[in-house]
Amino acid sequence: MRNWLRNFMAGRYGPDQLYFFLFILAVICMIVSRICMAIPALYLAFLFAGYALLVFALFRMLSRNVYKRRRENDRFLRFWWPVRQWFVNQRMRFKCRKTHRFFRCPSCKNLLRVPRGKGKITITCPRCGERFSRKT
Repeated sequence: MRNWLRNFMAGRYGPDQLYFFLFILAVICMIVSRICMAIPALYLAFLFAGYALLVFALFRMLSRNVYKRRRENDRFLRFWWPVRQWFVNQRMRFKCRKTHRFFRCPSCKNLLRVPRGKGKITITCPRCGERFSRKT
């Protein structure tokens, strides 16, 4: 069985980040369609969108045109990376909220993390060298 699957997937693109994103989005659309069952137009729209996304994700995974699929995934990652980084930064800020304060440099807008409870301090931006005072 394992050899059959390995032979079947040989030369095919396989799953990537865009595949997982499309798959999760398809599942979300199908769940929303079940919630909107009382409104037939919304139900059909979300259900159709969910199935279309699922078919497209499977098509990409089983495709033999590796070059095109890689380009699609690269374009998706260029869009997704800033969104993902924003969520990662928000999570980091939330975890450090009791021990650190976060300030933006007035010159270059770099996000700086300084320890809490130090009183009024002078902060030097490591990127541009700008100095400014803030209360921690």
